[in-house]
Amino acid sequence: MTLRIENPHTADSISANPSTEITRRTYLARSSLLGSAALASAWSLADTQSAAVHAAQDQRLKIGLIGCGARGSGAAAQALATGNDVQLWAMADAFPDQLENSLKALSRGRAGDSKLEPGEGFGSKIDVPPERRYVGLDAYRKLIDSDVDVVILTGPPAFRPAQFEYAIQAGKHVFMEKPVATTPAGVRQVLDIAKLAKDKNLKVGVGLQRHHQESYNEAIHRIHTGEIGRITAMRCFWNGSAPAKTPRPKQNMTELEFQVRNWYFFDWLSGDHICEQHIHNLDICNWAMNAHPIAAEGMGGRQVRTGKEYGNIFDHHAVIYTYANGTKLHSYCRQIPGCKNFVGETIEGSRGRATLGTVRCSLIALDDAGTESPIWESGGKNREKPLSPYQVEWNVMVDAILNDRTHNEAENGALSTMTAVLGRLATYTGQEVSWDEAIASPETTEVDPLNWDAPPPIHPLADGSYPIAKPGRT
Repeated sequence: MTLRIENPHTADSISANPSTEITRRTYLARSSLLGSAALASAWSLADTQSAAVHAAQDQRLKIGLIGCGARGSGAAAQALATGNDVQLWAMADAFPDQLENSLKALSRGRAGDSKLEPGEGFGSKIDVPPERRYVGLDAYRKLIDSDVDVVILTGPPAFRPAQFEYAIQAGKHVFMEKPVATTPAGVRQVLDIAKLAKDKNLKVGVGLQRHHQESYNEAIHRIHTGEIGRITAMRCFWNGSAPAKTPRPKQNMTELEFQVRNWYFFDWLSGDHICEQHIHNLDICNWAMNAHPIAAEGMGGRQVRTGKEYGNIFDHHAVIYTYANGTKLHSYCRQIPGCKNFVGETIEGSRGRATLGTVRCSLIALDDAGTESPIWESGGKNREKPLSPYQVEWNVMVDAILNDRTHNEAENGALSTMTAVLGRLATYTGQEVSWDEAIASPETTEVDPLNWDAPPPIHPLADGSYPIAKPGRT
């Protein structure tokens, strides 16, 4: 049977933005501050004190932030915390209040993981006068066309493929949050632009920060070197309560503005929480397998979070992924208060088991009788707390830019995004969906609207609710 993957909603096409080729700036700036010597050793960072780097040590990388929510503000703070080589130069957001709130938080040094002393702030590292504060749906173009070196993309994921393409075409380095798209068409676009970024020698970071967490790197290395044997099965979870975001009421807004304000709760904007959040766990399992799945089947729905204010996303998904060698991954994500919470991954091997999480990772061996014995465990009372992986990913990226090291995480980000999209297609349709038929789907809901009067891909029903995927019918 051939399954046609269709958009369950009515969509109007909106013209995409044009791209303008701009020659990439060349940097000769002094090396980034990478924190402790232990961190540099852990990440095998070579000496950065080259003569060329010293030649222009008065320059700074100019950072442009597109998408000034909590994650964007945190990413900007982590960029600024890499050392004296960066400066927040421009900001852009669809909404002026969001931009101003972000700028205030950053100026106080209270965004993301940064907890500077009151009044300390980032000083001259923030230089965003009114003329470099861009607002509106086309604000990202104005920022990218300005004199910035690095662009942070942390707005709604549906806009990410178009913004990523515009930035790479303009010759900018890019850090973008996950997921990098919300549809297969968007994933294909990101994969194509990732190749262009490599050709242009542009650096690309993606916010799958577990790849920069010491405990995960050690655990995955041990799995890859066979310490638990051949992987036989995997389980991953992001079972939590309510999402961090709260729906905003529909007051004096066009329909598009209302949906963008509440982007998390609309599948065309966020990809549903299996993409926006659970992608972290799926990414780890792909990393352990050194592969992506070839098929998925599952179930999901809206059992508790049913109000019209919650858009059209599900509140739970359960997916069984199949990899090319037959290995199964059982994947669960849930956002229902009052239930048991758990976030992490379990990798079963022919000779042991790995239990992974952001707090602690461990490996155990299993003998023929099933007796367990410890192999390795991260953390410990006497160990120094490692630097936040959110900070490490920025240290690594800034170092790659300043010292021209290879750094392109876009392909991995796209494949992990597609893994999550594949799971959503399976839960929305109630069918088994193959990777090949899914990624080839021409259907898309990712748009690049020009104004707030533009029609969104989905429209409210007569009662104010939104069309919701119905397994077996969608």
